[in-house]
Amino acid sequence: MHPAFSVIFLTTLIGAGQGLFLALMTVQAYADIGALPLPAGSYFGANSMIALALLVAGLVASFFHLGRPERAWRSAAMWRTSWLSREVIVLPIFMGLVFVYGLLHYLGYNPNLFGENAPPQGELTYLVGLLGVIAAFALFICTGMIYGCLKFLQEWSTPLTPINYTLFGIASGFTLATVLTAGMAPELVKFYGGWAIAFTVLAFFTRGASLIRNQRIKHRSTLASAIGVRHAQIQQKAQGAMGGSFNTREYFHGKTAAFLKSIKWVFLVLVFPLPILLLVLGLQNDSGALLGLAFVTQYVGLLAERWFFFAQAKHPQNLYYQTI
Repeated sequence: MHPAFSVIFLTTLIGAGQGLFLALMTVQAYADIGALPLPAGSYFGANSMIALALLVAGLVASFFHLGRPERAWRSAAMWRTSWLSREVIVLPIFMGLVFVYGLLHYLGYNPNLFGENAPPQGELTYLVGLLGVIAAFALFICTGMIYGCLKFLQEWSTPLTPINYTLFGIASGFTLATVLTAGMAPELVKFYGGWAIAFTVLAFFTRGASLIRNQRIKHRSTLASAIGVRHAQIQQKAQGAMGGSFNTREYFHGKTAAFLKSIKWVFLVLVFPLPILLLVLGLQNDSGALLGLAFVTQYVGLLAERWFFFAQAKHPQNLYYQTI
């Protein structure tokens, strides 16, 4: 497949925004049971707005993928059968919840809906945040299943696709939370950093599993089955047209196998071992610069990973365009 940079930025930016919001709610949940100190409301308010900014940036990037942006609203019409339509519906809902969650914290308006003596889990910000957590995971599933539901693209048609989208978003979000917390709530840096490392390691195993799986795929369609000729040796000498076409531009990345392999190793280094090393060094030395470099490195690696994710998928229609 031909990777569209608008979709690459969409999925990585909203993933980091979702992960950052989940990191905020994790701290509030821990604080409500007394396991962590609760930062000031401005901490949650400011970081919620950063998460919202990432979501808005991802949404803006998605418009560059549309042929007729003014008709974007129609993409929600097929919500009964389309994961894309479900994503289009869930994303603004999640954005609204993130905004309300941050605003409530910033204003300090946090009544307990079950009474003054009720547990803190009945506080308004906690309940709004809990709805946001549900929406965040629903959005992860919708985004991943847009690709995971396509059975004819065997590289994507696996439960590992939505799992990887979820883990990459959470890992990058917790890494970003570690960076932001270094200047706002230093007592939480090691907490966030530990979780960021854990989720990065977990993402390494699931993404590694998908890479191994994809290397072993036996594609159902062949050139022989595509053209209906039963012969052991078939060679295509021409694509059947003098110039390019929509098919040759949109369903093939146009890069060599060596380039594809190099991108794989680039993202494997930038997403996993290098950020973990920088996080460990940053936590040991209380270095905000190293923590910031960890997030930047991991995000650049995620851009490469997402490019590889799209490019690795072999669309069956390319069987008709062996020679371009």
